[in-house]
Amino acid sequence: MNIIERNISTMKQFEIMINTADEKLAEMLISDTASFYTPASPEPLYGGKGYLSVVHWMRTGFSNVQWHIKDLVADSEKAAVCWTLTGTNDGEFLGQAPTNVKIETTVMNFYYFDKDGKIINDVAAEGMIGILKPIGLCK
Repeated sequence: MNIIERNISTMKQFEIMINTADEKLAEMLISDTASFYTPASPEPLYGGKGYLSVVHWMRTGFSNVQWHIKDLVADSEKAAVCWTLTGTNDGEFLGQAPTNVKIETTVMNFYYFDKDGKIINDVAAEGMIGILKPIGLCK
């Protein structure tokens, strides 16, 4: 398997990891030094457990949230993933009571890999608007 195929495989495993919150898979796929940010935490979160805390944060407001790869392009250093995100706002989210609104939105992320093929960075395009608008947190 070449580096590009490895990075594509990593992202397919990453999809499984975020939808199942598999801690062992997160540790395998994400570098311990990778930092992630969320509106729920003013400080960066690190490694696989840090990334999964973002997943768990999303599940507080959308218990059935799922991410599915819609499109994936990779090279030897990074992957661009267009995700379809679905879920139902059945829990409090960013201070707002549940609306029970079902959402489906597109989210774009860029993932960067270290020499060993672990994810070291996740740069998200502004997909939050697709989450916040349907549940009334922005216009």
